[in-house]
Amino acid sequence: MPRERLPLLQLVPNLVTILGMCAGLSAIRYTFDERFELAAALIIFAAVMDGFDGLLARKLNAASSFGAELDSFADFVSFGVAPGILVFGYALAGPMAGVGWIFVLVFAVCACLRLARFNISRATPDGAAQRHFVGVPAPAGAMLGLLPVYLGLSGLLDPARAPVLVALYLAGIGLLMVSRLPTPSLKAVRIARENAIWIMIGMSAFVGLLFLRTWVTLVVADLVYLATLGWLAWHQRDARSQV
Repeated sequence: MPRERLPLLQLVPNLVTILGMCAGLSAIRYTFDERFELAAALIIFAAVMDGFDGLLARKLNAASSFGAELDSFADFVSFGVAPGILVFGYALAGPMAGVGWIFVLVFAVCACLRLARFNISRATPDGAAQRHFVGVPAPAGAMLGLLPVYLGLSGLLDPARAPVLVALYLAGIGLLMVSRLPTPSLKAVRIARENAIWIMIGMSAFVGLLFLRTWVTLVVADLVYLATLGWLAWHQRDARSQV
């Protein structure tokens, strides 16, 4: 009986997922070597790859249960374990290392729980519940969790001087990932056709700033996202009070 042959293109999304996971694992290695800029860059690269693998799976009609589970395992490594270890190595590995590690564990466990909840909700039919995320997605949580590292690499602040604040911040981001706060989903964003050009120009400017002042730009992006989350939380609270 001839063996079933699988088109190579069907493997491309999974290969991209593995590439992102390897970047996350390498970020852990370079954290141990105190090459923090490279470690942070690798986690950002893993986040980019996480966006591409799902897109490729849909475009190539290569989505599968195996790919979905692989993606979740890779996300836990890249966005739960690697950011926590990087923040620990950069700002918490001092006199408070023992206590700081507890907050790293809280962040990683919250990322794991967030991904588990996402796996369950993935089976939900498309509809109103899918127009936004519930809680901060794991890749966005990783980018937010790295804010202390961005601040240090940009020269704006030295997070190692305030390990307590860094530890509390990291745990707070973890709690945002498992919260019930509705957060924006790019899949649900709709813009007027005539405004598309401004989105492309804005993205070009953002990419240019990333190359020019990488860490400062990422600090600003994190602060804007945090402000958006604060506005959404306030709006949700206001809506509940009117019910």
